[in-house]
Amino acid sequence: MNGSTEPEPVDVLLVEDNPGDVRLTREAFDDGKIDNTLHVATDGVEALDFLHRRGEYSDAPRPDVVLLDLNLPRKNGDEVLAEVKDDPDLRRIPVIVLTSSESDEDILHSYEHHANAYLTKPVDPFEFMETVGTFEEMWFSIVRLPDDE
Repeated sequence: MNGSTEPEPVDVLLVEDNPGDVRLTREAFDDGKIDNTLHVATDGVEALDFLHRRGEYSDAPRPDVVLLDLNLPRKNGDEVLAEVKDDPDLRRIPVIVLTSSESDEDILHSYEHHANAYLTKPVDPFEFMETVGTFEEMWFSIVRLPDDE
């Protein structure tokens, strides 16, 4: 993102296996004020393929931010987070944990693996959309993100 008053379009990678949460997130971003493209990976392996631009994702854009659920098939969110933050080419990408877990252990573990924030998904769909909208407003209007590579 640059210093202009008009925000640039942003690429968001949502790593989420629950179709209902994907739909609500997409709706919240569609209702938002920021021009964005939401990419979805439904498990940890697919997310890492996207981030590393492997296989069918060889032309994938580098996301400006990753929204990461912890409870994922094939490779869980903790493993994805650890791999992203251990990789010198990926570690600057902000990773926001967006999960249903309110466990102190999950929160601590996420921050130990350098998550940039930890958000708990509200059960109520309207509150969920409000949380995603607040995230969007903060991360893309207020927070300064590093330029691509």
